[in-house]
Amino acid sequence: MEASEEDLVSFIAEKSRNRITDIGKTAELLRKAARDSYRLDKALYEPLSVSIASSFNCIETFKKEIKAIDAAIEREIKGLCPNSFIILQSIDGIGPVFAGGIIAEIGDIATFHSSDALAKYAGLYWKHNDSGDFSGEDTPMSKAGNRYLRYYLGEAANSMRKHNAEYGAYYRKKYNEVPKHQHKRALALTSRKFVRLVYGLLAKNQLYSGVSLDTSIE
Repeated sequence: MEASEEDLVSFIAEKSRNRITDIGKTAELLRKAARDSYRLDKALYEPLSVSIASSFNCIETFKKEIKAIDAAIEREIKGLCPNSFIILQSIDGIGPVFAGGIIAEIGDIATFHSSDALAKYAGLYWKHNDSGDFSGEDTPMSKAGNRYLRYYLGEAANSMRKHNAEYGAYYRKKYNEVPKHQHKRALALTSRKFVRLVYGLLAKNQLYSGVSLDTSIE
């Protein structure tokens, strides 16, 4: 870009209506993109600038909407199960959306007599082995159960394995055990492990401290 640093920052601030937190960093990213891209005809400068500014505005709008939705979820869940909501958010990588979704589908944890019962309710079990593990990559997982709870548990487990060393190592171990369906299998098993953690914390009404509650053989 031929514009000076000051002009570029002013342009971004104007077009984004000062909604971008780090304008300097954004300006540098734009300069890098300009350096790495093909040169355009000058007639395209203005429409391209408008398009970029519009994209920034859309991103900031989406962020605001996401915050509003998160706040609404938090208000509703806090009114129903405040302790459970706090407990689940104490787990690495688990925010209000995942915590709220899990609680909404589980309800009262006392309904389930064990983590196996909770896993079966979510459909996180295998037809020939209900222990939560299996030897082959083609062992089919049950299609029964609460698919919404299964979705939230899977997404939460996927987030946790990115933020928690123990779960990250467990995921990688299961991923490397087979030559195909690696991610699907590893995530399913990590989700099953995560169920044991969720059940243990909610049943004992305690916050996550980083100490595994999973006593099963891995």
